[in-house]
This record gives sequence, C-alpha cells and structure tokens, in this order.
Amino acid sequence: MTEAESGEAIIGGNITVSQMPGVGTTTNSYGYYSITLAGGDYTLIFSYIGFENKRVDVNLEDDIKLDIELGLGIDMEEVVVTGEDEDENVSRTSMGVINLNMEQVSRLPVIFGELDVLKTIQLLPGVLSAGEGFSGFHVRGGGADQNLVLLDEATVYNSGHLLGFISVFNSDAIKNTTLIKGGMPPEYGGRISSVLDIQMKEGNNRKFQAEGGIGLIASRLTLQGPILKEKTSFLISGRRTYLFDLAQPLLKGGNFEGTNYYFYDVNAKVNYRFSDRDKVFFSAYFGRDILDFVSGNRGFRFQMPYGNRTATLRWNRTFGNKMFKNTSLIYNDYQFDFEGQQEEFKFALKSGIRDYTLKTDFDFFPDAAHHLKWGYSISHHKLSPNQASGSTGDAEFDSAQKPEYALQGGVYLQNDWKISNRLNLLVGLRYSFFNHIGPYPGEEGEDPLIRGESVVWYDAFEPRASLNYRLNSQTSVKAGYARTNQYLHLVSSSTSTLPTDIWVPSTRLIPPQTGDQYSLGLFRNFFNNTYEASVEVYYRDLSNQLEYSETYTPSLADRLEDEFEVGKGRAYGVEWFLNKRKGDLTGWIAYTFSVAERKFDEINGGEYFPASYDRRHDLAVVGTYSLNERIDLGATFVFGSGQNYTPIEGLYLINGFPAEIYGQRNSAQLPAYHRLDFSLVLNPRKETGEGRFRSYWTFAVYNVYSRKNPLFIYPSYEEDASTGAIKSEAFQVSLFPILPSITWNFKFN
Repeated sequence: MTEAESGEAIIGGNITVSQMPGVGTTTNSYGYYSITLAGGDYTLIFSYIGFENKRVDVNLEDDIKLDIELGLGIDMEEVVVTGEDEDENVSRTSMGVINLNMEQVSRLPVIFGELDVLKTIQLLPGVLSAGEGFSGFHVRGGGADQNLVLLDEATVYNSGHLLGFISVFNSDAIKNTTLIKGGMPPEYGGRISSVLDIQMKEGNNRKFQAEGGIGLIASRLTLQGPILKEKTSFLISGRRTYLFDLAQPLLKGGNFEGTNYYFYDVNAKVNYRFSDRDKVFFSAYFGRDILDFVSGNRGFRFQMPYGNRTATLRWNRTFGNKMFKNTSLIYNDYQFDFEGQQEEFKFALKSGIRDYTLKTDFDFFPDAAHHLKWGYSISHHKLSPNQASGSTGDAEFDSAQKPEYALQGGVYLQNDWKISNRLNLLVGLRYSFFNHIGPYPGEEGEDPLIRGESVVWYDAFEPRASLNYRLNSQTSVKAGYARTNQYLHLVSSSTSTLPTDIWVPSTRLIPPQTGDQYSLGLFRNFFNNTYEASVEVYYRDLSNQLEYSETYTPSLADRLEDEFEVGKGRAYGVEWFLNKRKGDLTGWIAYTFSVAERKFDEINGGEYFPASYDRRHDLAVVGTYSLNERIDLGATFVFGSGQNYTPIEGLYLINGFPAEIYGQRNSAQLPAYHRLDFSLVLNPRKETGEGRFRSYWTFAVYNVYSRKNPLFIYPSYEEDASTGAIKSEAFQVSLFPILPSITWNFKFN
C-alpha cells in the first residue's frame, strides 16, 4: 500500500473485509500486507488516517496481488494525533505502543523553534523528560540508556545535539515514529525499558519536491524526487545552526573571541525497485557538534567535536503472496573527541562505540488467524572508553584504557494469533547472547587474553506475551509480560545522556541487566472514535542495575568495571490517557503516577532509595486548535515532581579545605517543575497555497510565564574570618526564561 502523491509506503495501513467484521490486517514497515480468505466475492476496504478510503471488489478463485494507492483525504482540516486506524488502540494486541504523526508534531510549541520528536514523546504517559529542555527521556522507571533508539534500524547511542537540548532527528526527514513502552515484541532486543523506532522517508518517486525552513538558530533544507520515475527515488535533508556565528561580532575583542559552537546533520536515502518482488534501500545519517572554546585571558583553548554516523542497506523480497523478507546490513558509530591546549600542556580524550550488524526478518501469513514473524541478528561491537593522552614539554603520557570488543546476537519467533473475534494473543520468544572477547588484561595471576579470545559468555531466553480481550466493539482489556536483557551499559552521573558519557560492555564483573515487566490495561473509545481513553498499570522487576560506588572518583588510569556497584531495582505506576482525535480542537491529557527505586548493598546502607529520575507525578496537557484556514494554535502545559538529589548534611575541614558529609542517596527533592508553551502556525492563503510554491510561518513561545525551573543546586562555602567557621549556602541553577522563536517554512512541488 502506497501514497498516491509520493509513492511512499504506508506504514500501519488497514485492510478490512466489508462482509466479515473483525477480519483484517495491517501493512508492515514497508507497506506490505497479506490476508487469507476462503474463495468467494468480497469487498476489501483500504484505509489510513488522513487519506481517502478505497473499496475494491475481488473475486477469489486463486491467489491475487493487489497494489493499492491511497490519495489524500478530502477534509484536510482534520488533525490527528497518530497514523493509526480509528480503533487501533482497542483492537491492537500489543500494549504501550504509540505512533506519532509528524503533522501533529509540527503544530506543537517547541524550544528554539526546532521540531523535535523526542520532546513530543515526553508529553506521553509513562515518559519523563531527562530535565529542563533535554531531549533525553525515561520510560517507566528506566534509565536514559535503557531505551533502544533506532534510525532506519541503526542504533543511535547519543540522540542529542547542543549538549542534549535538541535531538539528532530532523523532522523533515522522518516518516514515522513508533514508541513501544509496554510488552516489547521479541524482534527487538538489547534494552530493558523501551523502543523508539524512527523511520526515514523514502523519497517521492513521482515528482521533485523541496522544503525547508529558516529559524532564529538554525536552517534546514530537504530535497527529494525520482531518479527513475516510479522505480527509483532519493531524499537528502540537512540542517545547521548559526547562533554563535551571528554572535561573533559581540565576542570580538573580549576574552572569548573566536569561541564558536554549532551542529550540522545530513540524512540521505535512495531506494530502487528492480522487480515486482524486490526492492533495495540505502539510508545514511551523519551529524556533528563542534565546540571550539577560546579563553584568551588564560591562554586556554579546546575543541570538542562529537556525533553519530549510521548507514543501513536493506533488501526487501516477497515470496509468493504470503511471505515477506527484509535483510539489513547496518553500520553505526558514535565518537566523542576532546583536544585542549594551554601553553605547553596538551591533552586529548576520545571515547566511542562502533557496530557492524547483519539481520534478517521474515513475515509470514499462513492464514487469516496467524501472523508469524521470525528472524535473527548479530552485531560486532568496538567500545573505546576514555582513551586519553597528553604531553607537557618532553613528557608524554597515555591512559591504560584500551578498546573492548564483543559479539551480540539473537534469534526470535512470534505469532500474532487471532483466536476469535474477541480474543487475540501475541506470543513470542527471543534467545539472546553476548560474548565479551579479548584483548583483555585478565585477573590477577591470569595471562592476558589476546584479540578474539572469549572473556565471558552470557545468554538468556526472553519470553514475551500480550493478550487482548474485546469486551465490545469499543472496549478491550489487555495484559502483557516481557523479559528483556541489556548487555551494553551507560553509567552516568547525569539524568540525561551527555556527549561525555561512556558505554561499557558486560564483563566478568559487570553482568547483563535484566528486566521483567507486567502490565494490565483498559482501553475504551467514545463517540464514534472521536475520543480514546486508557488506563494502564505496570510493575517492573530489575536486576543487575549499575551505579558508581560511593568511593568512586574519576580516574583515567582505573578500569571502569572495577568502579561499579551491582544491585537491583523496581518500578511501578499507573498511566491515564485521554485523547481527542477529531475536530478543530484535538489533543490529549496524560497523567502518570510512578515510583522508581534502586537497591545496592554498599550504597545507602543497603536500603531502597529513589532513582534520580523518580518523579511521582507527571502531567501533560496538549492541545491544537484550527481557528480557521490560515491559523492553527497549539499549547502544552507540563507539571512534574521535582528531581531527586543527595543533600549535604555537614562539613569538615581537610588541610583547610571544606569536605562534604552527604545524607542518604537521593533523599532530597528540588521544587516541582511546571511550564506553559504556546505556538501559532500561519498557513498560506487558500488562493496562494495551491501553487507549486507554498510557505508558512511558525511562531512559538517557550515557558510563557518565565518560570525559573530548577535544573540543579550547588553549594557555596564562605569562611567567617573572625571565628573560622564555615558557612554554606545553596544556589539554584535555572536555564531557560521565556523564549520566543519564529521560523519561516516553505515547500516547492
């Protein structure tokens, strides 16, 4: 199933049978579908939100192949939250799955004027922001590193530009975004909290298009079109910031003259259909942040480039009319570099992770009651933590940290089984393994292992299951269970993922993390699917969680695996969601009550303590309103409990310098967070918006009432000269006051 205007595959399109209520199927990530019916005459209905339905009469005497194109819907004023079928939230077997429509994202207020899917998912139930303005997120009591973030199947290890304030995902290049926060299907592995699966556009294979925008801090441009009409297409999309470039005249003559910070990224994709059954895709991403800091008064300068590179080569093939195969070769690389110099002293620090992956997935539709999926994946990891070097005069040093290597893989099988018109069961099993391989220094008294030798082997079976029971046409009850394992770890002192954070593998001392999630939910639609409502409860049992030890101090000479404490955790909560899907006014209210706790033998006296991202209350109110043909309004309000931190309860002096006595881990809390944002989209006039060139303006105000939301607090000490007593005072750091933005957007067909 494809879009008539562009030839793009429709993901999650619906195929139903008019004569058989409850019988149907959906298209996969490449627009492929299959449905099995007994011989006879039928009317098939093909539908997708925002497009006109198509009814096709068929006479089934033998297998047939139907390629369907859907045109845009007549009533385009209707704004929808997702690209799902109208009752998909009730009828779908799996839980905790949300599909984001980029049309809705484009109408919401944004910081710095940059559309951001990661900021949008933070407005959904069960998803918490990593902090003021950050793109990082936490799902159902999990850490920021426990989310599997994919871009065209390639893992993205650091998803933030500008130290995490803007995501690496250019919305102009994105076609579909799926968040899975409940029972993770067995095709996904390697993380224990959630999956964020982002798919790029394929490129228009019918006509050339150009679109982009110019904002206060960045500009973007996307080009797409056919190479061979209806057979081969391309897409290339880029953006760059220039805020510091514009500020250079203000820095001239000052102590920071020459300081600059910018990012850029490029998305590219080409696809080629070389037969009715075969199609090849090649997609790539390259992004870099460049920080060049100059302190003229201190003679100090450093450069900090970092970013991601990904490439995916995919081959789709259909076998007959019931089986679909996708094989992918995937490369992804994240690198962080730091080079500094002050007079004769030079210092360099590098870290990163690089993967090569081969995977194959099969979809098989043996009959109308079963949809089977199976496949495998295998990856080679190269992890490079804290590789430091430096020199001063003739003296040189080099850190002992060396690259580490590992093999990771898995096989899976799942069956989405329609037991009856009321009962669906999705059941699957994944077998995963991880092999940490040399070189490895070895333990005391053990010879070092050479390249390729096995250091330690881990494997596990991961059962997954989801059940959906339809109480009636508008109501269903769902239950789910999923066991997941995570073999790569990021242990950070921050609640978000920063460019300096380091990924480490499971080793002899660091076991894989394991999560067991149980969930139960009630789903209900009202008033002809205009409103959807749900309430979900969950409980997560987490083992082999990692934290830095109480005595840890950063050192480039020590092996990181010696610095971690291994413990356990638990998370539980309840999520309410009310979503209005149709009409001039659309939007949702999402409220989550949640608890996230950790327990380590050597931390906090062996007692449970709140995780730093444990926020009991989280509320988001989101709305968009189409005032008329030209004006669309948007607003978001968010409220969240304050972030936890470890308080200082006392001071003592060491050689005349104050040293802190800390209280229980994360036993104090910052003030609550709340913020209101507004946006206004000024669309072209109808008589000017029907030509080949169209443009519109987006105005946004972030933090309308300029709330000074706390990011963190820090202590300051002062000695009383007369008594020698040390006085301390805590200061709050807040980042963003009210921030207006304006962006001019354009599109050429």
